[in-house]
Amino acid sequence: MLSAAALSREEEAARGRMRARHALVVGLRILFLVVILGGWEIGARRGWIDPFFYSQPSAIYEQLVTWFREGTAQGSLWLQVWITLEETLLGFVIGAVGGVICGIVLGRNRLLADVFSLYIKIANSIPRVVLGSIFVIALGLGMASKVALAVVMVFFVVFGNAFQGVREADRYMIANAKILGASPRQITTSVVIPSAMSWILASLHVSFGFALVGAVVGEFLGAKQGIGLLISSAQGSFNASGVFAAMIVLAVVALAVDYILTTCETRLLKWRPQQF
Repeated sequence: MLSAAALSREEEAARGRMRARHALVVGLRILFLVVILGGWEIGARRGWIDPFFYSQPSAIYEQLVTWFREGTAQGSLWLQVWITLEETLLGFVIGAVGGVICGIVLGRNRLLADVFSLYIKIANSIPRVVLGSIFVIALGLGMASKVALAVVMVFFVVFGNAFQGVREADRYMIANAKILGASPRQITTSVVIPSAMSWILASLHVSFGFALVGAVVGEFLGAKQGIGLLISSAQGSFNASGVFAAMIVLAVVALAVDYILTTCETRLLKWRPQQF
């Protein structure tokens, strides 16, 4: 059996290996990015790649600088980002809450699951672009149609994970809770939901990306402002640099929110053992 000092040394060595691996991963990521961007720029300058259709990193950078300094045709770039982010967050929250509640309720009630499963499958099979067009016609060019599409994009992802997480709850723990006299409500809140929490939180990482896609697609189909409209306008004027620049802005927003979600997940799941 290891002594306390030996165990401490092993833990410190494991942390050192984790730091070294993290540094290696970051270095390889940067190297990969430099190779891709460098090759792209060189290919465009030498004529191997047509910059009219595929642009080049320097032109994309200039487009971003122009947007930050002078704004876009629709107004400030920050305003476009905020509008798209607001639509995304509203759709994400509404869809996630609805998906979790419906997933838990149907996961705990087999009769309701059997009744509504067919309708859920039918609704989930409808192409999102078709729904986006319907929402734009019914709700107009404002924020409501984009939020509605984002809700639909998020709901089914979170619902599926929540439903499966509830069904995968430990039956022995549920049986023991019943033996101890726990009510169905107590079993759901104290056993089932904590058991399904990993499934639910895992779906949030994916579903936020879907919410962002829903908001942007909705703006692309018809909007007054937003990053999707920026992409549509750049496409209409054959401005490849504008399309790529808008994609970079979307990627930065998605990565920032994913970092926040990861931090929240780490805080909520402190019980999980740390992996070395």
